[in-house]
Amino acid sequence: MSPLGIYIAAVVTALATYFWRAFGVAVGGRLDPQGRAFEWFSCIAYAVLAALVVRLVVFPAGGLLELTLTVRLSAFALAIGVFFLARRNVFLGCGAGTGAVALAAWLG
Repeated sequence: MSPLGIYIAAVVTALATYFWRAFGVAVGGRLDPQGRAFEWFSCIAYAVLAALVVRLVVFPAGGLLELTLTVRLSAFALAIGVFFLARRNVFLGCGAGTGAVALAAWLG
């Protein structure tokens, strides 16, 4: 690529990036955080997260393949249980699930 092409690519990339940032700043102040649109985006985000977790538990890849489905489901159940017992604390729920998987992997 010629030096002119690199400069053009850098300018186009910067314009594309800064346009969306400016658009977000211009529109962000006018949105209602309690509105239906935010509620819809929250539902989509939780649905994607749930799908990813289920995929990790049921169809794992990498090191999780070494654990049985029973161990993965047990760690998942522990994480959900700790999440609700700790007043919906995501950090404690994820920590409990991760700790259970790490302990199961360590014990073999």
